[in-house]
Amino acid sequence: MFDMFWRAIAIGIGATVAMDLWAIFLHKAFGQPRPNWGPVGRWHLRDKVFHDDIGGAAPYAHEKALGWAFHYFVGIVYGIILVVLAGAGWLAAPTFLPAFILGIVTVGAGWFLLAPGMGAGWAASKRPNPMLIRALNLVSHTVFALGLWGTALLIR
Repeated sequence: MFDMFWRAIAIGIGATVAMDLWAIFLHKAFGQPRPNWGPVGRWHLRDKVFHDDIGGAAPYAHEKALGWAFHYFVGIVYGIILVVLAGAGWLAAPTFLPAFILGIVTVGAGWFLLAPGMGAGWAASKRPNPMLIRALNLVSHTVFALGLWGTALLIR
């Protein structure tokens, strides 16, 4: 059980790293802006969940570091959820489908909690290019799923 827990953490970290490497690739190859996790660190859920514009919220000391930590924490939680749902058998012989299903389901947290929490509206509806953002979210979470599966294969 203890081994499963640590492997689940490693799987979540590996998947989050894969997603971050994808973002670096998009930035270097296509000039896509890099994710800014600072506003996530500014997002105080205890004060207000949904902001009109997170930029208008009071700054928070070390918000960028806190945002990055939260980003990796969420990735770890998703790794644990995958291992709990898929079980020890999946850890022994990882397949892509459970990781892909979780990766796509997790898009919902971004669309229906994070985006409105930052002031971007439901599924980035208040942004000038919501369809592009949604497509990039789906692709990024597919890369996250590949990271879940790939890390599981590496550490089995």
